[in-house]
Amino acid sequence: MDFAFLTDSTFRLVAMGSALIGAVGGVVGTFALIRRQSLLGDAMSHAALPGIVLVFLLTGSRDLPLLLAGASFSAWLGALVVVLILHRSRIRSDAALGLVLSTFFGFGIVLLTVAQRRPTAAQAGLERFLFGQAAMMLQRDVEGIALAAALILFLILLLWKEFKVLAFDPTFAAAIGLPVMILDVLLTTLIVLAIALGLQAVGVVLMSAVLVAPAAAARQWTHRLERMVILAGGFGALSGVLGTLLSSWIGRLPTGPMIALCASGIALFSLGFAPQRGLVWAWKPLRRIRKTSSES
Repeated sequence: MDFAFLTDSTFRLVAMGSALIGAVGGVVGTFALIRRQSLLGDAMSHAALPGIVLVFLLTGSRDLPLLLAGASFSAWLGALVVVLILHRSRIRSDAALGLVLSTFFGFGIVLLTVAQRRPTAAQAGLERFLFGQAAMMLQRDVEGIALAAALILFLILLLWKEFKVLAFDPTFAAAIGLPVMILDVLLTTLIVLAIALGLQAVGVVLMSAVLVAPAAAARQWTHRLERMVILAGGFGALSGVLGTLLSSWIGRLPTGPMIALCASGIALFSLGFAPQRGLVWAWKPLRRIRKTSSES
């Protein structure tokens, strides 16, 4: 087995960037999971596509920070549309999320088709934002990801008590005088930023897996939010490193989908084998009861 790629600077750079993306995705995804808004992350990640393409069409720029700024605005707009639909109509949350997801993503695909007809579209590489292209990461990209990740984690740590109350009981949070609307907008913005960070590596289609899977895995191992956030961040980072490792080792496999598969694999393992809550632990007492019933 040839593991010479482990010493390659590009591999280490991509692994570091993917680990940061996975860690931040796991942390913010925990709050989305607790608040039963996992599908909101999926809708926002798909809603980011038209923002990326519109920025390119309007400016002709291929500058990554500018494209991700457009993605962030578009994703945040998608979240705002979901909130407006829920508050101004009788449409249920799952229908509103599906409506926004399909509309924004469909609009993004149409814009992408228009953009690809431009002579400069091939150089722009807009299609990489669909499923990600982690190998395109540069050192300045990883440095930007690290800076944004530090900001997101700092804000979560700074407002930990407020976010914790908001996640579990927003009614109580309002009753004790917390600015629920501001906190809600800020937490949604942090999720949008986490999504924007992962678009280059994982893409709009699979980014929701980086948000949901590590958090779902962590939920099986603990009942405490503090431990859940730490575990989700660790599982997300592990998924990023494993996905990069497997795609480099096997060769010619896209890194983004491998990261999503690793995150899903960790979640499935946790659902099956996590102590007390895993399916295997639940199956043993049931088997014992059936055995006792048959003997009697």
